[in-house]
Amino acid sequence: MDKDAARTAQETLELVFKMSNILDTGLDRHTLSILIALSDLGLNPEALATVVKEFRKDPPPLATSTTPPTPSTK
Repeated sequence: MDKDAARTAQETLELVFKMSNILDTGLDRHTLSILIALSDLGLNPEALATVVKEFRKDPPPLATSTTPPTPSTK
């Protein structure tokens, strides 16, 4: 990526981040950059928005261990 393209991409991300803050989306720059990249690849922005909303409702479970939890002692 040349300097001008990189600068334009950074400016665009900053503008999107400011709009995101005004709309109080709670999305950080990294998440926004991923969503922009996915949209640039042709993914439907409305579908991406739906996925973000679903993750906020019910976050995916963290990696689980195969060992059972140890009983707590008091």
